[in-house]
Amino acid sequence: MKVVDILKSHNHTSVSFEFFPPKTEKGFANLFHTMGELNSLKPSYVSVTYGAGGSTRENTHRLVTRIKRESAMEVVAHLTCVGSTRDEVARILDEYDEAGVSNILALRGDLPQGMTEWNPSGKGFEHAADLVGFIKERKPHFGIGAAGFPEGHPEAPNRLREVDFLKEKIDRGADYIVTQLFFDNRDYYDFVDRCSVVGIKVPVVAGIMAISSRKSMKRMAELSANARFPAPLIRLIERADDDDLVARAGIHWATEQVRDLVDKGVPGIHIYTLNNSHVSTEICQTLGLRDFSSIRNY
Repeated sequence: MKVVDILKSHNHTSVSFEFFPPKTEKGFANLFHTMGELNSLKPSYVSVTYGAGGSTRENTHRLVTRIKRESAMEVVAHLTCVGSTRDEVARILDEYDEAGVSNILALRGDLPQGMTEWNPSGKGFEHAADLVGFIKERKPHFGIGAAGFPEGHPEAPNRLREVDFLKEKIDRGADYIVTQLFFDNRDYYDFVDRCSVVGIKVPVVAGIMAISSRKSMKRMAELSANARFPAPLIRLIERADDDDLVARAGIHWATEQVRDLVDKGVPGIHIYTLNNSHVSTEICQTLGLRDFSSIRNY
């Protein structure tokens, strides 16, 4: 089932989880244990990331096809421009199609360490919109997602052109948007409004990640120059006396974000799990739910 159909068919906010492919057999075993725990929360679908420059390509494919084969969860495979030629992407799409995987999140992708710009040299895709168009042409029955940046894309020349680039992805075949993480819901609501202004009418899923430590917070700031940490969140983290309390404060903030987003009737919440079930379970329990499928919009 296409993700866009899941988003439109529910009479409540959908909730999905994102995982990254482990590097070892032990990591795979641990992840499937985590997924078993999260499956009880009845997610609408799950997604699997693609490492910088396609560095996790084989493990991503392995994990995606295994989830499809061994579970009832709908799965979305990330696919990037960076690190792939057109022929390689065509082969990957054929393999996913054969395995029954029909949802792709089409991304430009992060550059590998040491690379400062992406030059496909005619054999690949320069922009995510090009990849979206290629997928739509070759696999018109696939569902295609695109990434959105409520706090601004770090490489966008300006915020006006940024939304134009996003609309190009939609015009070429993307049928829903999932945002990068944000910590102030006002950024999400403004982003959705700006999408509406330029005629983007597809569902916009809100990406949520809980801060787990001061170190992780600093890492987020280093990875994205646009990352915005509201003053109340900084105060909340600074009041915490140790890492356990920082993690609890981070979960509390993320839970309040989810509560507000659900109350406002957003089509979907996408939780970046970091391959851990604890945060998602805590959010569910704090909201008074046995599982996320119990969420209702009012």
